[in-house]
This record gives sequence, C-alpha cells and structure tokens, in this order.
Amino acid sequence: MARGQIRKALSGYYYVEQDGELIQCRGRGVFRNRGESPLVGDIVDFTKEGESDGYVMKIHPRKNELVRPPIANIDQAILVFSVKEPAFNTILLDRFLVVLESFQIKPIICLTKMDLLTDEGLAAIQPYIEDYENIGYEVITTYKDDTALLDRIQPMLEGKMTVLAGQSGVGKSTLLNTLIPALNLKTGIISQSLGRGKHTTRHVELIEVCGGLLADTPGFSSFDFDTIEKEELTACFPEFLRISEGCKFRGCLHIKEPKCAVKSALETGEIKNYRYEHYEQFLQEIIDRKPRY
Repeated sequence: MARGQIRKALSGYYYVEQDGELIQCRGRGVFRNRGESPLVGDIVDFTKEGESDGYVMKIHPRKNELVRPPIANIDQAILVFSVKEPAFNTILLDRFLVVLESFQIKPIICLTKMDLLTDEGLAAIQPYIEDYENIGYEVITTYKDDTALLDRIQPMLEGKMTVLAGQSGVGKSTLLNTLIPALNLKTGIISQSLGRGKHTTRHVELIEVCGGLLADTPGFSSFDFDTIEKEELTACFPEFLRISEGCKFRGCLHIKEPKCAVKSALETGEIKNYRYEHYEQFLQEIIDRKPRY
C-alpha cells in the first residue's frame, strides 16, 4: 500500500501523484457503496497494479471539500474579478467570499483589467479596494502585460493548495498563462452580447507552480448557500463577526433586534451599506431555502 495525492480526475480515473510519478487509478467499489467519491486534492492510500496503474483503497480525512468544483483540502482561493468587461460585481464577489469563509478557505481578491479603466473609473473602484482591504482581505490589482505580477503572486502560492476561481471572461486563463507560460491555455473570447466569456476549462487538475499546487476550476462561476445556516452567516462577514460581540443578544441576526452593534456600525459607516445589503439578501436566501431531508 502506498500513499499519494490525487492531482487529476478524468473519465472515471484518478491520477495519484507519488514521488513525482502519476499513477492512473480506479476507485474501489466500496466507495460507491458508501456514497463516497475520491476528489482531486485527496490524500489517499492506493495499491499498484503494474507500473502505472492501481486502485484507490482509502481516503484520508479532509480539512474541507467543495461539491462544485469537486476538490478537497484547499488552503486558499484567488478570486479573479475584472473591473471592466465584465464590470466589477460586488454581490457576486461577496457570494464567493461568504462561501469560502464558511469552508475556512482563505480568499485573495485579484482585480484584472485595471488598464481598461479611465481616471473616473479608477476613482470609482479605489474605495472598494480600500473597503475589502480594511475588512482584512488581500487585494491584488493587475494590468495588461504586468511583468511584476509573478513576483507579487509567487510568495502567496508557495507551499499552499490554491484554487483559481471567478466568472468566465475575467482573465483566469490569462493569469494562469502568466504564472505558467508553458501551459499556453486557450483564453476565452468575451461575448459582447452576453457580457461574459465562454468556458474553456473542462476538468479539475492540480498543477505544480511556484512551489505550491494550483487548481483552475470549471463550474466555479456561481455559489449557493446550501451548507450555511442563518445563524452562521455573521461569521462569514469578518467585519460583522468582530462587531457582533457588542450585540445585546447572542445569536443576533442584525435585522430587527434591539441594541444591535452591527446596525449601529452601519449607521456610523464602519460597515458599508452594500455589504449589509448583501448580508440581508443572503440571509433571506437561506431563510427561504427549501428544507433538506
């Protein structure tokens, strides 16, 4: 029995890395019987059948896992959002941030296409950058032909498993090509009529880059809150979590409760209006969610 990590899943096969070698493995039937499925990122025990084939026998405990995309044991996510074509979308960004917070995955915000902004556009986007940095998020801004980008991102990737995520057409493949020029990934062409790009990525795969592992992920363009309960949402807004310690009632949802510290911070501007509006919308989505059986 040997131990390795699943680096790619494709057409029913799991490609397990061990000592620089990829072993093509099938999953044991026992996983299907238990309703389990090996995921990219899993640490697994496997047996070899010949030189480069084998069977996954055991999945080690995961620190987290996502369903869409199917990947496990993620340390952090670089959320790639363009500031233009498509336009910067704070509600979609906050959806991503909330779900990542719920899985204890560290988000890094990467804003692309800064060079497309006019002076007026730059003045409009700067307050958002400052808002997210004040909350505690790391924000990277990128320009076309950004030669220093690799130097800025490389230390963040070292020793980490990182997911690269965002809407189609925001520059994920362009960013990957900057990090690993040899990949030469096909970049999506923006559809003028839809205002978004075409999907160009077809499977989840971990790529060794900058001393860490990077996953480009299909199907990571939207999120729902299936796994978050209404009482847990505050913890997914870091500035709410800090301030909510001053709320009179434990478990305060910051809507109609008296002596709510979050509502007070909203009035003083310590919490931004758009972040609170998104919190209200997400809370209502969770409340309206159909019960699971």
